[in-house]
Amino acid sequence: MITFIAFFGLLAWAYLIFLHPSFAHGFWRADQRLPQLPSAQDTWPSVVAIVPARNEAETIAAVAAALAAQEYAGGLRIVIVDDASTDGTAEIARSARGRNAFNVITAPPLMGGWTGKLAALDAGVMHAGNTSDLLWFTDADVVHPPETLARLVSKMIGDDRDLVSLMVRLRCESFWERRLIPAFIFFFQMLYPFAASNDDRRSTAAAAGGCVLIRRTSLERIGGLAAIRGRIIDDCSLAAAIKRTGGRLWLGLADPAGSRSLRSAESVGPLWSMVRRTAYAQLFHSPILLLGTVVGLSLVFLGPPFVVLTFPWHTQIYSTIAGILAWAAMSWSFIPTLRDYGRKPLQTLALPGIAALYAAMTFDSALAHYRRRGGAWKGRNYGPSSAAGNLSKSP
Repeated sequence: MITFIAFFGLLAWAYLIFLHPSFAHGFWRADQRLPQLPSAQDTWPSVVAIVPARNEAETIAAVAAALAAQEYAGGLRIVIVDDASTDGTAEIARSARGRNAFNVITAPPLMGGWTGKLAALDAGVMHAGNTSDLLWFTDADVVHPPETLARLVSKMIGDDRDLVSLMVRLRCESFWERRLIPAFIFFFQMLYPFAASNDDRRSTAAAAGGCVLIRRTSLERIGGLAAIRGRIIDDCSLAAAIKRTGGRLWLGLADPAGSRSLRSAESVGPLWSMVRRTAYAQLFHSPILLLGTVVGLSLVFLGPPFVVLTFPWHTQIYSTIAGILAWAAMSWSFIPTLRDYGRKPLQTLALPGIAALYAAMTFDSALAHYRRRGGAWKGRNYGPSSAAGNLSKSP
């Protein structure tokens, strides 16, 4: 058994780093970035920024101010969609002022089969109508530096993309954030290698919902947001729909001083909830895929250090060498993401334990699904009867 665990881990990491179809793209490199400066454009397309907001009183003022301060040469309108907030979100948003035009609208009552965020975004799209060339979907906890939109548009036009997205900087200040956030980004890149998604020859398709710029005509080509209306993992579902219709994608990481989320997690609870909301949906609500994921995480991330640390008991030299090599490959691949978040390489030693914690979150996501609490977010639950879940009654 020790020999199997050791060499399975080694072969798994050799495959991930050297043999996986995305090898040429290198998921671990964390190198997909926007150009630092916007390119020169003769004309700049018009943009409508749409912000779905549900009980975001703590962050909406900063978000609105950052959008209002965007230095963009083309036309920019901002639509904040208040989604049944009870904390004064709409009133705070209406007080924002800046160089760009603002509208705050109220989302209609949520219809069955829709997730709340997508319904709010769709309300914003309907409100915008045909007045813009591009739509910018951005979350109500994300603030953007003034040059962000110009850089996004430059990337879209310069590379002829249909959808451009940024994985915004997640807050990494508290004890749990410092431990779990870099690993979250690392695991996301393993699931969706950014450069593979950006490669038209690959079927991989990914986006990060906190910052998505999309051509209005490309969205219309897939049937609008109604085409993915029930998807909990709405960002990657949107990217997949765009790519299936021949659209071209680009996904990258925000710079250290770039677009960032204000949402905080002082304890493990909010981070656990974030993963629990989507993990089982990512596995298509399949018990078989859940079992495979838990076993795979155990063998790939826990197996190598287990073999190395138990050497005094099993004394198998070759298995231990295989375990050391696998553990080294795992750690080496994690370092670029750690450095991107200002963490020291020594934190790679915690990755096996963090992987075990994420496995527990994934298992809990399945339990929540079968308890009809899957996809729970701000008082809304999505039940187990569809790919994304149908809206269930909740307080």
